[in-house]
Amino acid sequence: MDLDRIREQTPGCREVVHLNNAGAALQPAPVSETVRRHLELEDRIGGYEAADAAEEALNESYSVLARLVGADPDEIAFVENATRAWDMAFYSIPFRPGERILTTTSEYASNALGFLQAAQRHGAVVEVVPDDGHGQICLDSLARMLADGNVRLVAINHVPTHDGLINPAAEVGKLAREAGALYLLDACQSVGQLVVDVREIGCDLLSATGRKFLRGPRGTGFLYARREVARELVPPFIDLRSADWTGPDAYELRPDARRFENWERFVAGQLGLAAAASYAMDIGLAAIEERTLALAARLRAGLAEIPGVTVHDRGERRSGIVAFTHETVAAPQIVAALAAAPRRINVRVAEQTYRYDAGARPPLRVRVSPHYYNTEDEIDLAVAAVATAITG
Repeated sequence: MDLDRIREQTPGCREVVHLNNAGAALQPAPVSETVRRHLELEDRIGGYEAADAAEEALNESYSVLARLVGADPDEIAFVENATRAWDMAFYSIPFRPGERILTTTSEYASNALGFLQAAQRHGAVVEVVPDDGHGQICLDSLARMLADGNVRLVAINHVPTHDGLINPAAEVGKLAREAGALYLLDACQSVGQLVVDVREIGCDLLSATGRKFLRGPRGTGFLYARREVARELVPPFIDLRSADWTGPDAYELRPDARRFENWERFVAGQLGLAAAASYAMDIGLAAIEERTLALAARLRAGLAEIPGVTVHDRGERRSGIVAFTHETVAAPQIVAALAAAPRRINVRVAEQTYRYDAGARPPLRVRVSPHYYNTEDEIDLAVAAVATAITG
C-alpha cells in the first residue's frame, strides 16, 4: 500500500485528521473527479444526453460492484443509499402471520422499525437472538431458535455502528441456509473496510452504502440480491425501470436485481460509486482490512490508558469503529474539543438508539473510526487530544 500516494490523492488529508469514516469518509480525487466530470457534462449537453454518453460506463458499474462483493452483475441493483437498499429487500418479503424474524441485540434502529412495522402489518414475530460471551450474535442460540421452525428471515448487521464488533456473518449464513430461512445482511459499515464475499457469507440479500468506508459519494448505495431469491421477491413499488408494462392490465418484472431499482437516479453518483469500488480493489481489500483494523487496535490501546476512559467495543473480532466514554466529561464536549484542536480532528457523537440491548438509554459515546489512509501519527494525535480535552 503506497500510503503517501493515497494521501496525496485525498485532499482532505491536508485539511483535517478525519476519523469519522463510519459517518462519511474522505473521497479520493479519482472518485470526486469522476462525479465532477459527469456533472460538468450534464451542464454542457444536458442530463439525459450525458447519461446516454455514459451508458457503457453505467453498464460496467454493475460488474465493478459485483466484483467488490463476489457477486454476478445481474445480482446488483443501484439505489440511493443503504437504507433504501435494505428497505427494498425487506419490504419485498411476503411475511405471513406467525412467521418469525430473527435479529441481533445491536440491530440498527431503522431496521428495527421495519421489523415492528412487519409485525403490525402482517403479524410477523420479531425475536432477538442473545449475545454470546464476546457480545456478538450467539451462534448456538441462533441454531436453537432456527430449529424451532417457521423462521422466514434472519436479518443482522455485519458491523454495528456504535461499537467495534464484527458479527460472524458467514457462520450465520450457514445456519440460515440449513434452516431454509432467508438471510438479509446489513453491510453498510463493512463494505469498504472488510473483505466482503457474498458467496462465502451465504447471504441472500445485502445492503451497502457508498459514503462510508467505501469512500464513495453520498446519495449512493447498492443492493445484492442472490439470483434465485431476486426472482421470487416482488418489490414494494415498481416503475418503468423495474418492470415492463406489457398490456393495459398487465406488467412483467425484470428478471434480475434491477427490479429493485427506479428509473431516476444520481447518474454521476453511480459512476462515482463504481470509481470508489475500483479504487478500493486496486489497493486491495485484504490490505485495507488489515490496516484499518490495526489502526483501530492502536487507538483502543491508547484510549484505554487514559484515566476515566471506558472503551465499549465488543466482539471476538473488532472493526475499525471505536466507541468510548469518560466518567465525567460528556461525549459532545470531547467531540467539540477535538474539532477545535490546532489540527482539526473529526470524530462523532454516537447515540445508542438501540432498544434491544439496553434498558435505560446509555450515555452518549464518542465514536472514532479510522481508515487505511490515516497514519499512526494521526491516531496518536487523537489520543493525546482526548487526554487534553479531559484534563482541560
